[in-house]
Amino acid sequence: MCPSGTAQRAASSVRSDLRPAFDVLDADHDGKISRDDLRMFYAGFSSRGADEEDIKSMISVADLNRDGFVGYDEFESVLGARRGSTQQGRGGGVMEDVFRMMDKDGDGMLSREDLKSYMEWAGFSVSDEDIRAMIALGGGDKKGGVSYDGLLKILAVDFVR
Repeated sequence: MCPSGTAQRAASSVRSDLRPAFDVLDADHDGKISRDDLRMFYAGFSSRGADEEDIKSMISVADLNRDGFVGYDEFESVLGARRGSTQQGRGGGVMEDVFRMMDKDGDGMLSREDLKSYMEWAGFSVSDEDIRAMIALGGGDKKGGVSYDGLLKILAVDFVR
């Protein structure tokens, strides 16, 4: 038996882990990820964007109730089930795609410029000091930026075990 409230706190902790990642993809902030949200996300980081088949596949994998959108509970179910199941114990799929789209030069690190560009694109006003703090939180340095694991730390999405 658990002390009163322990199980509930643990469940809400897992739920909050994925919220920042969901919010990144929910471009219009309507509480669900649509095809338009994914188009906007990918268009912000790639000159070619994602093709319609890729977007359709992403939605269909996570749209458990088949309403055409991915709600937070569906997002959590899909990503939560993948925790620790991909290579090297990392969460995969959506978060790796997010990282690749943010990493404009493809060097495997999010530089100050990558982070600042994304934050501005997403509508957040950030200073250079904010970006430096994000990089430090992610365990990176001024020259190299942050790795995929660092991005997960920044977003408080603990896929790394």
